[in-house]
Order: sequence, then C-alpha cells, then structure tokens
Amino acid sequence: MSQNLQSGERLRPVDLARGHGLSTQAVRNYEEAGILPAAARTPHGYRTYTPLHARALGAFLALVPGHGHPTATSIMRAVNRGAADEAFGLIDESHAQLLDDRRTLQAVERAVRDLAPAAAPASDAAVSSHGSGSGPGSPSRSGSGSGGAFIGPLAEELGIRPATLRKWERAGLVRPRRDPLTGYRVYGEADARDARLAHQLRRGGYLLEQIAPLLDQVRAAGGLEPLEAALGDWRGRLAARGRAMLAGAAELEAYLRARGGDLDPPRVAPAHRTV
Repeated sequence: MSQNLQSGERLRPVDLARGHGLSTQAVRNYEEAGILPAAARTPHGYRTYTPLHARALGAFLALVPGHGHPTATSIMRAVNRGAADEAFGLIDESHAQLLDDRRTLQAVERAVRDLAPAAAPASDAAVSSHGSGSGPGSPSRSGSGSGGAFIGPLAEELGIRPATLRKWERAGLVRPRRDPLTGYRVYGEADARDARLAHQLRRGGYLLEQIAPLLDQVRAAGGLEPLEAALGDWRGRLAARGRAMLAGAAELEAYLRARGGDLDPPRVAPAHRTV
C-alpha cells in the first residue's frame, strides 16, 4: 500500500483542489475525514499528494450524487482502511433504498390509476369493519348518515397514527368535516383519497409543504393531472440517482484498481467435474 501512495508524480493540495473545483481547505478536510488516504509530508511539513489521491477524490465526488454525502464518506473511509465488506455493504444498502423508492413510486402510480373506483369501497369498508365498536375512543357510526370514515379506522387503514392525520389536517392536506352530533372528524371519499395520496407522497420523500399545493391543484382541477406531473418528476429523479450510482461505481472501481489488490475478492478455483 505504501508504495502506491509514494509512486508517481507529486501533487500539491492546490493541484488536487483545482482539478476538482475545490478549495485547498476542502482537500485537507477530506483527508482529515478519512475520505482520502493520509498524505505524505515534505521535510518542511507540507502535504504532498499523488495521482492515487486524485483518484480517491474523484471517486468520492462521484459517489455523493447517488449515495449522499454521509454514505459516500463512510464508503471511502471503509475502502481506505481495507474494509471491503463494509464498503460494499453500504453500497448495497443504497441500492436497496433506491429499489424501495421505485416500488413506492409504482405503488403511487397504481393508487392514481385505481383511485377513483377504489376510494368509495375502501372508505365504506373502513367504517363497516368498525361497526361493532363502541365508546368515545372508537366511534362506530359513519357520521351523520352520509358515509365516511372516522379518524381511527382511516389511520389504521393507512398504517399511521391518528395524530399524523391531525397534523396533515393542520397542514391543509386533508379537510375532514365534523359530525354534527359527536364532533368527530369524518373523512369522506375525497378526504380519504387525499389522505392516501399524501401518505404515498410522504413515503416518496415529499415534504408536507410540497404536498399541500399539489393536493390543492388536484381539488381545484377536479382531477389527478397535477399528480401525474409530480410522478413524472419523481420518476426522473429516481432515474438520475440510478445513473449517478453507476457513475460512482465506475469511479470507485477505478480507485480500487489504482490501490492494488487489497480489496479484490479472493479467487475461487472452479469446481472440477468428476468422471
């Protein structure tokens, strides 16, 4: 490992910084954080880098767009101390998260396609399934006789807490009416639709302040066209992240090759057929 660090031309911190559009302080910070291997020092104490450090810096900067700064930092730290399994495990976790995000997007798209025919039966089921309950904590009636779901059944259907629905109401995501007899919140068909969409978009990484105007547009337009545009943007961001992961993997592989074979997986001899 030491011969790799000392071989090749010597680079000053400013050379490394200019090559990647950074400040020299940023380069020093990356070294101190373990993102770069430790630099050699001149007799006067000045840092000297090599092309290997440039490879490391390029790999880190390529990893950031796909994995995020904290994960990219952890990957490079693991690589620089020779912890191959840890580095590859972190990469696997990012890919697993991206796959989960893709599945969430697909779920939202299915919800949009199925929303109109599925909303009414789902709301009715949420009420009827709790029809035998009693007591103020678990209201059993649909409201004033016009149908709809109470906050508990709807929250249970979505797999969230009633407090989350109340928070969404304060943010303008859902607008349930109040039962005139009990004062309980009653979520009609449109309210349940908005809650389902809000739930899916939150899973997709959207903030409450991003979802609220989207749902306002859905209500004003009387349809789901604005949501289609949001889904297209979401799909594009996932595709960009996937490509960024590929670019990061290529740069990381180049860095691993420059380091030598200390992170190469052990070679397994092929099994011989017995005759």
